[in-house]
Amino acid sequence: MTMNLYKQIGLGLCFFTLGCNICSCSDFLDEELTTEQNTDYFNTSEGIDALNVSLYYNLRFHFAKEWACATTNAGTDEFRVGGDGSNASWNNYDGNFQSQIVSNSTNMYDVWDGMYIGINNANLLLSKVESDSYMGPNKKTYIGEAYFLRGFNYLKLVSQYGGVPLKLSPSVTPEREFTRATTEATLAQVISDLTKAYNNLPEKASMIGKMTKDAAAHFLAKAYLLRASEINDSWNSGTKEKDLVESLRLAQEVISHHSLAPNYSDLWNYTEPNGVNELLDEILLSAQFSSEKSSEGASGNQCHLYYISVYKDLPQMQRDIAGEREYQRLRTTYYIYNIYDMINDSRFWKSFKTKYAVNNPSKNSIYEQGDLGIMYVINRPGDTRFSKVELKDEIVYSKTGKTIPTVFVAYPNDRNNNDDVALYDYTNRYAPLSKFIDGSRESRDSRVGYRDGILARLGETYLIAAEVLIRQGEYQQALEYINDLRARAAYKEGEDRSAYCDGGAAYNENSLGYVTMGNVNSYFPENSYYESNNIPITTAATSLEIKDYHHLPEEDEAVIEKLGYTSDYDRMMCLLLNERSRELCGEFYRWEDLSRTKTLVERAKAFNPDAAPNIQERHNLRPIPQTYLDAIQKDGHALTAEEKKAQQNPGY
Repeated sequence: MTMNLYKQIGLGLCFFTLGCNICSCSDFLDEELTTEQNTDYFNTSEGIDALNVSLYYNLRFHFAKEWACATTNAGTDEFRVGGDGSNASWNNYDGNFQSQIVSNSTNMYDVWDGMYIGINNANLLLSKVESDSYMGPNKKTYIGEAYFLRGFNYLKLVSQYGGVPLKLSPSVTPEREFTRATTEATLAQVISDLTKAYNNLPEKASMIGKMTKDAAAHFLAKAYLLRASEINDSWNSGTKEKDLVESLRLAQEVISHHSLAPNYSDLWNYTEPNGVNELLDEILLSAQFSSEKSSEGASGNQCHLYYISVYKDLPQMQRDIAGEREYQRLRTTYYIYNIYDMINDSRFWKSFKTKYAVNNPSKNSIYEQGDLGIMYVINRPGDTRFSKVELKDEIVYSKTGKTIPTVFVAYPNDRNNNDDVALYDYTNRYAPLSKFIDGSRESRDSRVGYRDGILARLGETYLIAAEVLIRQGEYQQALEYINDLRARAAYKEGEDRSAYCDGGAAYNENSLGYVTMGNVNSYFPENSYYESNNIPITTAATSLEIKDYHHLPEEDEAVIEKLGYTSDYDRMMCLLLNERSRELCGEFYRWEDLSRTKTLVERAKAFNPDAAPNIQERHNLRPIPQTYLDAIQKDGHALTAEEKKAQQNPGY
């Protein structure tokens, strides 16, 4: 149920909605909001409590629809268009990019509207709880949460669009006259809001999923870092030095309070809603989802859909819950396949699905449910073992002695040194990112997922600290933070390097799934590490430590050479962005990272063949939505063409 308190013109600045019947693993979302026709409800304690719940509901926005991936991962060096081109313009920067007329595509106004809905709810809550008349027991926390959401949402807006209209009071009647603030003023507001959140939020969450002082510190560190980044170099010289000092202080503070998950796979080993992996100390803030029907709201977490390649039409296979519904929006680039040390770095093998089990054995065939049915070999140039991209019944799986029905090879002999083409001759076959797979869903084709959506985790905080130190010229010290993450990523003594898990394992715990699918299960708890690397089986520990910033790993040196970097600063920033790929691939940061560092154009041109022909400097910011420009007024009249142009970003 959604409560429309009032309806104004159709853009996020001019209306808000509240999610109702929201819940999660924590009781604080088990609030039922009662539909009202005016704001009197929010003068009551019950109404204020419900308004506070709406802030958490707004956090779900970032995982609820296709904008989650289109605005963060498309059009970068990490991913390109898969077999479904619904959001292709976000990747290709083509003629449809600004208008978005393609069916199912993310609209340019989706993030804009979604963020302003949350901002207005935060403004309304602040207007109630900051008043002297409100003396509720949660007054300070509610103030902190409202400032957090407002600062968080403005941070998202300024990262995507640059300066935006600053709305700091609730809209209780229709408003039509707005103008954009500068990027400088918008970021100053973000920092002010998140500082107030930092000063008011509790150090420890009273319930899982609640905002805390450390969550505010993490995003405040990001805000300072954004203000000090290259995209703002035309005006940030007066604040840059102090911003870097404060960003590092905050990041170090958060790091001192939390611990990294011992194993990188712990983050993605999802077996049930609200399970162990969603309660890790590394997770600083997550949007809460649940399998409870009453808590579903407008939608669940849909990010499990977007990275999956097609498997249902391959021999001995059919679509199932564990393997996911194949939306195939984003396919992995060669940059991602080659940026990892495939032998020593476990993160690739713990982030990408490379094997599927037979789940639909043909009658009278040699295959049984559970046999290895699909394998992706992610090898390196120069490997001459494989004759072509797709191999049918030509590779024997050693554990059963049966040939694998389908094998795909990254570098077969017929394209052994070409890293600028699609992995395969068709766009719907690729090793999918598996971080968000959700086997707990009710049915094979269900879009509604129950996994929490991670908004902040300690792995990124380490990389924030490292980036600040690089910007301060402290390169060796920056390596200490990078090496802490690389130490976790390395294989430990005795570790099984072929072991693999993803959220498809939740299907094994989902009795409803078994009833629905009749025990059809493509989950295969093994990766193609040995087949891809062609090395003997070993359980020895590995090391990824970088000892000297003058001598970086060969994967990084290859990127540095391709991009033509020579200075220590450029080389180290390149390492930092590469490490962000290895640690955070697909986690909804990439476009904004490349935008703020002004590396988006060169990296997309180098590693994303779809984006390369069209991407330009203007694409470091999104266009201001036309819906906003068409709806607002100046002096009681619709904007002229020139007035609209004055509010639009350059080049659009």
